Amino acid sequence: MVISKETDKTIEELQMLEQHLQGFLGQKQMVQIELQEVSNALNEVKKTKDDVYKILSGVMIKADKEELVKELEERKKIGDLRVSTIEKQERLIEDKAHKLRDEISKIIKK
Repeated sequence: MVISKETDKTIEELQMLEQHLQGFLGQKQMVQIELQEVSNALNEVKKTKDDVYKILSGVMIKADKEELVKELEERKKIGDLRVSTIEKQERLIEDKAHKLRDEISKIIKK
């Protein structure tokens, strides 16, 4: 079977989209791991009655509990936003990849 240049270009575009999708999946996993760590830290800080500390440039320093909670909540918000943005980009790429797969499938069936 001979594939036209246009079909070949479509296949290359699909492969590129799938590579981008894999990249987004990796990014999302990293952000989700970070989010889980922030959530765990936030829960621990909220329930402790003891002094709280944070690590700054490799040095552990005493921190104000309220300020640390605010900082962790902000990091959580930013992480949630990043995951949401990545998921939107994933959906767009998945939709485009699906259309290209359908297009390639129709060409191959001919």
